[in-house]
Amino acid sequence: MDPITWTGSLGPLLNPLMLAAIAVFVLGFFAQLLLNFAGVQPGEVQINPDHTLSVARSPNDYALMAMKYSVLLFLACVAVFIVGGIVQPSLEQKGIIGAMGQRFLPVWIAMILIFAVSVTFKRRLGLYGKLFDSPIGMVGFFLVMFWMLTAIFAGLVATHGAIDVVSQMRNEVPGSFMPDPDEGEYLAYLLGGDNLGRDVFSRMVFGAREVLKIAPAATLFAFMVGITLGLPAGYFGGKLDTVLTFIANLVLAFPVILLFYLLVTPEIVASGIPTYMAAVLFLFPIIFFVILFNSRFFTQPFTRNIYIFLTVLIGGWLYLGLAWNSDPLGIISMPGNILIVFVSVVFVNSPTVFRIVRGIVLDIKTRDYVAAGQTRGEGPWYIMLWEILPNARGPLIVDFCLRIGYTTILLGTLGFFGLGVSPESPDWGSTINEGRRLLTIYPHPALPPAIALMTMVLGLNLLADGLREESLRD
Repeated sequence: MDPITWTGSLGPLLNPLMLAAIAVFVLGFFAQLLLNFAGVQPGEVQINPDHTLSVARSPNDYALMAMKYSVLLFLACVAVFIVGGIVQPSLEQKGIIGAMGQRFLPVWIAMILIFAVSVTFKRRLGLYGKLFDSPIGMVGFFLVMFWMLTAIFAGLVATHGAIDVVSQMRNEVPGSFMPDPDEGEYLAYLLGGDNLGRDVFSRMVFGAREVLKIAPAATLFAFMVGITLGLPAGYFGGKLDTVLTFIANLVLAFPVILLFYLLVTPEIVASGIPTYMAAVLFLFPIIFFVILFNSRFFTQPFTRNIYIFLTVLIGGWLYLGLAWNSDPLGIISMPGNILIVFVSVVFVNSPTVFRIVRGIVLDIKTRDYVAAGQTRGEGPWYIMLWEILPNARGPLIVDFCLRIGYTTILLGTLGFFGLGVSPESPDWGSTINEGRRLLTIYPHPALPPAIALMTMVLGLNLLADGLREESLRD
């Protein structure tokens, strides 16, 4: 049976429109490039004699408009393919794009609900709501939420298991039908098969879960460590600042890839160094929240003791399970290879966060409201956590988004080198590494995870740009 085409029954109608949109975009791009070299500037706003405003458009503006509308036309065609994939009955009619659009239906529904609620109540949602006033921020948010929801609904989106092998489907092209229709729940490999006969589409989907299971949590832990150490270093200064800054610079001076190679060597793992590092680093979230609640409710001992008790109880339970794999309830645990990657990412990112927080504190601690808090007799930790830290949220939120992107790239790099992850892991880095061996002959196993990794990082960068733009207006 012939493979499914990319565009199905809608292809003859929409393919020319998509090609025309691409051609117009390319022409507009090169036209704008040449006009910029020629010194042609975009049109400026003019005040008319009747005190109305008008824009005198230049050729540069028309080139930009051509690029804008060509992108909108291309996206509209893709949307029609997705809708067609949802409503059309057979795989041949849906095409690969339509069939994938149908598989992502839970993601589309969740995205529509999130955007509808967010736009409706954006004026009540603070900085998050203001994000929807920024086109760049909305595009970044869309890309990030797409992959986050894909990770959440991976079991519904994927057509096959991440490690299910069908030997007859080895290196099959996208859209190839299964040799036996009764084998598996889905009739085809939408993005083809890899060199072992596994479904590339399903591995890309489950790869999102593997990446997003580590990157945000590891970045959050790194921020806990960096904030807990960066606040006192910047606020108190002196020898404490000197010692902590020296240690941070020492870690930053160490080659990252070499560090990961050392941590995954059998001798280092057998010595227990990754576990001891986890035992130290995983204490910082507990310390952070204990200090946070103690400083906030210092004058309310009963409330303070309840919060601290719950923090120690829940944090200690998570700490035993994650760091020592000794959860008394047997619920929380982290596999050894994931622990090594997690600890390594936290260890590498923490010094950079520390330096950012320290620099922000050095600037903010000279402000008048900090002096007012000191005059009122507020404690240093209260000032750091409840006066300085909230006013540093803009740069820290932006850096958090960017750092998740860096961590995602780092995890992809580690997977590419086979460090710390199991060989059958569907994470994007490992999948790219497996696909690149036959890249010149069969490019389809490596391209989908590479595009997924690129769009995820692009989305995080655009989201950070949107947050930075809106935080500057805040």
